[in-house]
Amino acid sequence: MVTPKFVNVQGSTFHQELKKRVNNYFVETKKPQTGNFSLYFKAVLFWTFYIALYVHVVFYTPASWIAIVECLIMGGLTAGIGFNVMHDGGHGSFSPCKTWNKIAAFSANALGASAIMWNNKHNIVHHTYTNIDGVDDDIEIKPLLRMCPTQKKYKIHRFQHIYVWVLYTLLLIVWLFISDYKKYFTQKVGDVPLKPMSAYDHFAFWAAKVGYAFMMIALPIYLIGFLSWMVGFLVLTLFAGFVLSIVFQLAHTVEETAFPVAAIESNKIENEWAIHQIETTANFATKNKLISWLVGGLNFQIEHHLFPKISHIHYPEISKIIKNTCEEFNVKYIE
Repeated sequence: MVTPKFVNVQGSTFHQELKKRVNNYFVETKKPQTGNFSLYFKAVLFWTFYIALYVHVVFYTPASWIAIVECLIMGGLTAGIGFNVMHDGGHGSFSPCKTWNKIAAFSANALGASAIMWNNKHNIVHHTYTNIDGVDDDIEIKPLLRMCPTQKKYKIHRFQHIYVWVLYTLLLIVWLFISDYKKYFTQKVGDVPLKPMSAYDHFAFWAAKVGYAFMMIALPIYLIGFLSWMVGFLVLTLFAGFVLSIVFQLAHTVEETAFPVAAIESNKIENEWAIHQIETTANFATKNKLISWLVGGLNFQIEHHLFPKISHIHYPEISKIIKNTCEEFNVKYIE
């Protein structure tokens, strides 16, 4: 597949000026662009609670209603670890230390997904070709959902505002047991080829899948029985999937965001990459500090797409710079 190119047809200096102003902020404040103690504490806190709840549910067999509540919390923690730890680690913004970034990114593997597949799908494809139909895998949920105007419309889509809520809950299950394997065996994200996988990459992929199957399926079934496991596993994965879906969709598939189409003859997007990111992305609940803390700053989605290598802990401050620059250059800032 030949992916579209971005062309700055108007010769805008927007991106250049934006990078300069944000960089000046870090120079003047003498802050590192990566995470700090508060982020590391949150990572330890989330993982500690997740492991403690797992041990209690599987090895101590609490009352059914307690186990269900604990599985619900584990589902929330699964999303929270993904938002705060894995996501920053995958972008290299969790820590100034590359090793710690890799460890944080491999939280995905510990939760049953694949950091390698995530890197290809999210960092390489989604962050480059945001909301471009046929390229951005995040909006490819055909034929069940129509995510943008260029996708074919079926009669069932008249009701997607009703059944979409059920589909949202299935995100994590599909991710772990279908999507990762599809990418692995086709070696593609949609039609975009994966980066060549090393022997270590193959090992890491299968180690994550086998390890997750043992810890989250085989061992619990052996210790607490199939029915108890199934109820707990569904509570965990369905709630995590719902939370992940809501955050992902609020960031890009709302009424105000754009879904650009490349020119047929040139296969070019007639806009510079930075403006494309802003037009296809939306912020939400940016005044709510609790939501910001829980979702790892992903409610500041514009800031993240423009500066993915800057940790989310800095987004509230640099958002002021970005918003002012957008106003100056007459670029619509969706919030």
